[in-house]
Amino acid sequence: MSYLPSNAHHPAGAHTSAGNRADGHLSDSDHLAVLGYGDSFERSMSPWANFALGFTYLSPLVGVYSLLAVALSTGGPPSIWWIVIVACGQLLVALVFGEVVSQFPIAGGIYPWARRLWSKRYAWMAAWVYICALIVTITSVAEFGAGFLASLFGLELNRTTTLVLALVLLVLALAINFSGTKWLARIARIGLFAELIGVIGLGLFLLIFERKHSFSVFFDTMGTAGDGSYLPVFLGAAVAGLFLFYGFEACGDVAEEVSNPARGIPKAMLMTIFVGAISALFSFGGYVLAAPNLDEIVAGEVADPIPAILAGSLGDVGAKIFLLVAILAFISCVLSLQAAASRLIFSFARDGMMPGHRWLSKVTDGTKIPHNALIVACTAPALICVLIWFNDGILVAVTSFAILGIYLAFQMVVLGALRQRVKGWKPAGPWSLGGWGIVVNIAALAYGVFAMILLSLPGDSGSFFADWIVLIGLVVVLAVGFIYLFTARPDRKSDAPEGDAIAVADAIRAHRAKL
Repeated sequence: MSYLPSNAHHPAGAHTSAGNRADGHLSDSDHLAVLGYGDSFERSMSPWANFALGFTYLSPLVGVYSLLAVALSTGGPPSIWWIVIVACGQLLVALVFGEVVSQFPIAGGIYPWARRLWSKRYAWMAAWVYICALIVTITSVAEFGAGFLASLFGLELNRTTTLVLALVLLVLALAINFSGTKWLARIARIGLFAELIGVIGLGLFLLIFERKHSFSVFFDTMGTAGDGSYLPVFLGAAVAGLFLFYGFEACGDVAEEVSNPARGIPKAMLMTIFVGAISALFSFGGYVLAAPNLDEIVAGEVADPIPAILAGSLGDVGAKIFLLVAILAFISCVLSLQAAASRLIFSFARDGMMPGHRWLSKVTDGTKIPHNALIVACTAPALICVLIWFNDGILVAVTSFAILGIYLAFQMVVLGALRQRVKGWKPAGPWSLGGWGIVVNIAALAYGVFAMILLSLPGDSGSFFADWIVLIGLVVVLAVGFIYLFTARPDRKSDAPEGDAIAVADAIRAHRAKL
């Protein structure tokens, strides 16, 4: 196929076209045409809203609330430093993604990036793993959010209540997503402010007015290592950061709904990492320094320490207000996850790479959203919620592989980018790392392998299934994916471009030279 766009008029990119041609870069429509696609969406999402989408997906409030007790009981207060370590590592990954999305600002993120950097089979596996991980992540966030809703309304939290409230969150997010990109952007911004109030605002309040420990506590292992070395204990506490810093890639999932995405999305990704790290540090640090029973929390005697910290610091009314803010953050997080999953499914289907691709690749005429893909992004987590209602013990099993799956999908893109660089690829998007690109790419891959090793380490409960559940879950997902790929052969039904990063870069430069 030709990589040069025609001179046809592209209404959706007309406004952007003038600005881009003035500074020597392609208009949004022309850039998309070079990649082999026409405009399907309405570019109504601002850069600020794009950042809000990624940030509410990352959700430091949800992450810290879910991880605090586990991190402290594993590695004590020094586990906070994993937030810094992982933020730096994921920043390297975000820099690589920034160069990729700048050349390939296509809806779906991980899938089209892997396809254009390697091949359609490679991309199929990356997308399969990532879709499964996203569906499970949506499920777990809805299940956790149900607990906040139950607390706010004073409901008894049991299996039935959890199921009903989780389904309410899923359907509410679906309804908002169905209303279009503008409402998605509005709610994402509301979620952003809720997150910032709930993590930075509350963290500062706890640090300034409720501090009960000195800052030196973050260097005190508090006996977590026993008589042995602290290093393996510290590595075991990596969960404090590894389960937190993903979601920035969602900024690229909606690339075709953002104005000037080739410039704006890389910046939004980096902002997500920076602001997420600062927010998580304030939140985690505030809870630790304000905890009146820190010794008991580190000893593992308090399963859910945050409610007691909030009640003691904010009072009952303040704790209720925090719950309301937290629920807004949860709604926005589910909303962002659904949006990201639906755009990935749409992109996958648009290339004819999955069953029902014609139905899943439809975009509504009015709101310009992939409504059928959104239905799947809501229905699949809802079905898993029902399974959990029948057997709540499977919640850990179905969610354990999700983070490792997400990291694996990320690193498939990072590896694909490095492969293209070795073959001579020089990214042609307007946002570029220049000569530092290959150095950052190698460092990002090294970090990713290190992170996946940490995520794969077995537990020490003595139960084979419980200790190896993360790898077992990933192996099952990979096995199912490979079986489908080599029996149904979806790659044979797709003729969309693949492995053409160098050719696209040359075409973009050639077209820019004519402007």
